[in-house]
Amino acid sequence: MIRESDVPTKYLQYIIAALALAVVAYVRIRLLTVPLERDEGEFAYMGQLLLKGVPPFTNAYTMKLPGASIMYALFISLFGQTLFGIHLGLLIVNVISIYLVYLLAKRFFDTNTAIYSSVSYAVLSLSSSVNGVFAHASHFVALFALAGFLLLLRSLENRRMLHLLISGLCFGLAVTMKQHAALLLIFALLYYAWTVCKNPDLDNKNRLAGSALFLLGIIIPYSLIALWMLKARNFANFWFWTVQYASEYASTPPLALGWNNLTDSLGIIAKLQFPLWLFAGFGTVLLFIKQRCCSDRLFLIGFLLFSFLSICPGLIFRSHYFVQLLPAVAIMAGAGISSTGHFFPGKSPGFTPFIPPFLLIVAITYNLWLEKDNLFRYTPLEVSRTTYGANPFPEALEIANYIKNNSEPGEPVAVLGSEPEIYFYADRVSATGHLYMYGLMENQKYASGMQTQMIREIEAARPKFIVVVNVAASWMVQKSSIRLVLEWGERYVANLYDLVGMIDIIDPVTTRYIWGEKTSGYTPVSETFVTVFKRKSGY
Repeated sequence: MIRESDVPTKYLQYIIAALALAVVAYVRIRLLTVPLERDEGEFAYMGQLLLKGVPPFTNAYTMKLPGASIMYALFISLFGQTLFGIHLGLLIVNVISIYLVYLLAKRFFDTNTAIYSSVSYAVLSLSSSVNGVFAHASHFVALFALAGFLLLLRSLENRRMLHLLISGLCFGLAVTMKQHAALLLIFALLYYAWTVCKNPDLDNKNRLAGSALFLLGIIIPYSLIALWMLKARNFANFWFWTVQYASEYASTPPLALGWNNLTDSLGIIAKLQFPLWLFAGFGTVLLFIKQRCCSDRLFLIGFLLFSFLSICPGLIFRSHYFVQLLPAVAIMAGAGISSTGHFFPGKSPGFTPFIPPFLLIVAITYNLWLEKDNLFRYTPLEVSRTTYGANPFPEALEIANYIKNNSEPGEPVAVLGSEPEIYFYADRVSATGHLYMYGLMENQKYASGMQTQMIREIEAARPKFIVVVNVAASWMVQKSSIRLVLEWGERYVANLYDLVGMIDIIDPVTTRYIWGEKTSGYTPVSETFVTVFKRKSGY
């Protein structure tokens, strides 16, 4: 255990932490109205449906368990169905997670290390390299997993069964936020079993009771969702999307491709956050070469390993996946920073205590400086564009506003593209449960049936408006893709709908909106554009 230092820098750590956290809070508050991206749009739309009493997998299909959508429903019920309300919810989740990182680090190190760790997490989780200002499910996984580990460690100390039950609930909830969290759950189970088995003070009765309560807590969230789907007579859809199709989606690509995905994403992240990741590497090395650098070396190694494994399923390694790894990285970074003072000669004892806080300042300043435009200068709309390129996330706001102003609440809308945020903004129900086109374009055995189902649902709903998204990232068409829905869409729209809107994304700072009669004869300047069609009268 690293001993608490009684040095003149006692309050310096608190001042630095307060300033750093204030900057992070300022940035998050400044960007509360950043437009939703696709995953956020899916969660927001499904959360909106939940508040209207529509169960999951009824009007919206997804391979994700509904935990994140329930979190969104909570946010928009408390703070309003707005960008502000959703990202305010994320801000609160992030603040709680920062504090949980502090508590977890303090269990294994000293207060200074805990401060460095929590500040590191605040800065790391804000970075555009992990899409930090967007409310991805990874943030919710981090929240519930951190709470679960803290309660688990506490229960192993005080032997309170209630803590074990609540810890299990937290891990169960983490899995409902994102199935990847199952890897963190596995580590929790392994660590609990190892700790209980090696404790000679526990009899078999206590071991059995504690294990039963922990497992009960874990299975309760998923069991409640399954019962909910059974009651809603929606279990078949639930099982297909979260198990059968998800298994197809998660099939492992070639290792070489996975390695390229990892190095590409990690390269971007490490470039923007190099000092903190360097200190994390230094702190990790110390776990192996200094036997007494922390109070539970085994837990931290396992926590780091399984946090990494939790971002590996599918070997896709999207930027926001790394948020699940950041609590472990931040704790290692805090340990690395706080240990630097011990590697300098003792000839200047008055100077040595200032080395760790100085290095923390350098590390966070480096990160904030490299991202200064996104964090401090660009508007929320510009941040969306610089983060996601020509994807029509800013444009979705105006498209949805037009649809909302020209339709009634009960009239369905169809989006031929993967832009569920339009449904949320417009507060209109989708004519089909297929919110994403990716699954339809994948080379997988369900693709043809999914396309046929989408066509059948849209034709039955007869939507007043159809939005056609001519953006490659909204479809991800492959050479092997079945093109049934694409060919049908062209015919269906041409025969039954009139063009009423053309949204031409000309360059990163210029989008041209043409509505009504002005669309006649207009030819898009860009290859990236969105068209809005209205059903012809009498059809």
